[in-house]
Amino acid sequence: MMSTALHIATTLRVPDHLASGPRSAADLAKATGAREDALYRILRTLASAGVFEETTPRTFVNNASSEILRSGRPGMYDMVLWVADPFHLRVYADAMHTVMTGQPAAEKTVGMKVFEYFPKDPALSERFNNAMTALSAVVIQAALEAYDFSGIGTLVDIAGGHGQVLTSVLQKYSTMRGVLTDLPHVLAGAERRIRELGLGDRIRTEPIDFFKAVPAGGDAYIMKHIIHDWDDAEALTILRNIRKVLPASGRVVLLESVLPPGNQPDFGKVIDLEMMLMPGGRERTEEEFRSLFARAGFRLTRVVPTAAPLWVVEAIPIAE
Repeated sequence: MMSTALHIATTLRVPDHLASGPRSAADLAKATGAREDALYRILRTLASAGVFEETTPRTFVNNASSEILRSGRPGMYDMVLWVADPFHLRVYADAMHTVMTGQPAAEKTVGMKVFEYFPKDPALSERFNNAMTALSAVVIQAALEAYDFSGIGTLVDIAGGHGQVLTSVLQKYSTMRGVLTDLPHVLAGAERRIRELGLGDRIRTEPIDFFKAVPAGGDAYIMKHIIHDWDDAEALTILRNIRKVLPASGRVVLLESVLPPGNQPDFGKVIDLEMMLMPGGRERTEEEFRSLFARAGFRLTRVVPTAAPLWVVEAIPIAE
């Protein structure tokens, strides 16, 4: 219920309409084209959960929680449009299918693997990629504060989406070069961003199928929230393909949730259900990462906590 209410308010850009101060439900209805009574009831419910504040009867104002939902600025706008999209409600309605069969619910919902479905629904694909870019902006800044990327000549970003991670690293490390890889339809959304940032001469893009091969020539290979998309067998295929081309002095850098043991609350434990129902992947503990790397020919060297939900997980090749 809250997810639906949040999606409606964000899609109608109510936080944007409240940027200049309090407005009545009647004003907001006119601005958004919504029915006043229905919109009021949505906002009243959200205010009861701490999103927006009803300052006087039927008049609302932004608070800290709704302010970050404004569009065109760092925050949660794009993430809410993705996670609270009705597509998610359809997939989660089929969650029992996963529990009983082991098959990702999304495959029952849309009749194919979710990453095969995205290109067939460009609007949904755009929402997904925008959300991943928004998450990357938060995660990579925290990673840059916690982890030293110096000493890398060429950084290869595997399945790097629209390039938020790679461009952020290269902006801080001025002599580094980069290779951005992903599916062709995803890279099409990255190239304009690379040019606008003035990084066209330092980053090249390359379409790949990382289950077949990854480009050689990198001193380090980075993946943000990629390994968690896949079960161990598929994750091992990706890591082994990197191992084939990584020099002995190279490193692999993952930006992933690292699950704590026991009952400790953690964002990754929630996202683990998303992975189970959508692509069929999983979140992992430090020991599970250590085992996964060892089977792919790597030694886990460091797990670096960050101020973001995703931490830095580093590994180096085991000498053959």
